[in-house]
Amino acid sequence: MSIKLIIFDFDGTLGDTRRNIVTTMQMTIKELQLPSRTEAECASTIGLPLDGCFRALFPDIQDDLIPRCAETYHRIFNENLQKITPEAFPGVVKTLKTLKEQGLVLTIASSRSRNSLTELTRDMGIADYISYLIGADDVKEAKPKPEPVLKTLTAMHYAASETLVVGDMAVDILMGANAGTKTCGVTWGNGSREALKEAGADYVIEKMEELIDLQ
Repeated sequence: MSIKLIIFDFDGTLGDTRRNIVTTMQMTIKELQLPSRTEAECASTIGLPLDGCFRALFPDIQDDLIPRCAETYHRIFNENLQKITPEAFPGVVKTLKTLKEQGLVLTIASSRSRNSLTELTRDMGIADYISYLIGADDVKEAKPKPEPVLKTLTAMHYAASETLVVGDMAVDILMGANAGTKTCGVTWGNGSREALKEAGADYVIEKMEELIDLQ
């Protein structure tokens, strides 16, 4: 591949935030007195914007309850950060450093807020390797729509043919494919190898370091 730009998902790809997300989701559901959901059910929504998460978990939820769900989730998530500290997955920091030293431009396209991305990448020690962040509040149409990728390509002045999208969920793969980029699924996050291949991933890797060999 002649890849010059890599667009990473964050949750489940760079940052191990599953426990934070699932715990926060279940606490939000309990506080709002909604029907309980299992860890697997909550984890299956990771990668979607918050309103999409609650709509997936509660298909009949009233529209006017969604903003309250989001506000409650954000408050509890920030409280939980004091008790449950997310960390970068093994090999992430070293691999990002190597890729940047090789001249690749590294960015993140996530369904969490830009402010949250800024704080988490800083706390995980990877902020210096990331040239551009795009969060849920930066787009009108979230994953699997291509807007996060297309906005990144415009901002960084690269073509889709020079770009690789890396993520752990089918929505990440579909987002990249819909924008015309190459895609790479990772198996250490919240999605399965089967789901990533079914979504059309060009590559599926078991370890972060394998990205270096794809160049």
